Amino acid sequence: MKFNDSSQLTIPIREEMPKFNSVVILNQEKLIEVLEEIEKIDNVNLMKNRILALKAIINNYNNDREGLLNIDSNGETISLRRDILFSELNQILESQTLERAQYYLKRLKNGIKEEKTSKINDINLHRWKEYDDILTDSLWLFDKRNTSGAHLGWYWGNFIPQIPHQMMLRYTKKDDWVLDTFLGSGTTLIESKRLGRNGIGIELNAEVANKAEKLIQMEANKYDVISNVIIGDSRTIDLKPTLQKYNINKFQLLIMHPPYHDIIRFSKDDKNDLSNTETTEEFLEMFKAVVNNVTSYLEKGRYLVLVIGDKYSKGEWIPLGFYCMQEVLNSGYLLKSIIVKNFEETRAKRNQQELWRYRALVGGFYVFKHEYIMLFKKK
Repeated sequence: MKFNDSSQLTIPIREEMPKFNSVVILNQEKLIEVLEEIEKIDNVNLMKNRILALKAIINNYNNDREGLLNIDSNGETISLRRDILFSELNQILESQTLERAQYYLKRLKNGIKEEKTSKINDINLHRWKEYDDILTDSLWLFDKRNTSGAHLGWYWGNFIPQIPHQMMLRYTKKDDWVLDTFLGSGTTLIESKRLGRNGIGIELNAEVANKAEKLIQMEANKYDVISNVIIGDSRTIDLKPTLQKYNINKFQLLIMHPPYHDIIRFSKDDKNDLSNTETTEEFLEMFKAVVNNVTSYLEKGRYLVLVIGDKYSKGEWIPLGFYCMQEVLNSGYLLKSIIVKNFEETRAKRNQQELWRYRALVGGFYVFKHEYIMLFKKK
């Protein structure tokens, strides 16, 4: 690879800007060799000239004389986001000192040379900039639910697929096991299939469970994972036979999206359905029983996700989310985050925005547009 050996910085006349999210495939071994060679340079301007030459090769394969882009079919290759790669190279070019340029160069080389993941997910921390689809802020704004594939908005009270999608990316690895204690329409298990996670869902209502199972089966299983729907009561169900059946010890993620007390009545089962409880206290007792029953099946140090909203009753705001939060904390968990999710389009308020605004003005309250996504870590 021939470079300009001048210690004067050579500025290109015109640089073609990379297309966002486009991918460049490079020979991994040769790229590491080039970066290690540049890393040895002790003159910052000469180092930058060589970075400029590397960018010229990536921009136009006609500049490649070393086989960085003309890939050997038998060689090891690496796919890199072009915009992220250029961002890393530009940081080197913008460095004011040799030490800072070497720091950025070493970081780039490490991201190409090796992976750095944690125990709980597959995110490569050496290439963290590439994960701009993963949310890390505590306010989530969505226009509408994802209805692609097997996701259908037929079920009252179902939660949007974006939530389990984000949670599984952050808190599970491929082939991990996810348990949803209030399966409903099957949203969690559809997403777990898409992401290569095994999923078990518990649903009290047999009719709903059967319909959810059909939808889950419709979703392609390209990662060959297990998706199992169990009809039962999450307060009392014994999951040991299920664990034994699949030869696993624990789940790596719990997802709970319970009824928001009696806002929506999901069945006529007055005895076992949380949505049919008469008082907030009775609802919390039943919710606590679910948490206590399934906590033993969650691996220590892993996460429980609670998706919950508040309610309004007899002129009073009931902070149901925070009541439920306290029940989880009392069951041996640490609170890690509270995310506020705003969802513009809900089935209950669809095409009724003016009516709800009028009700709010008359009643002196504010229209519910948010839910809580509460994240807990098992002690």
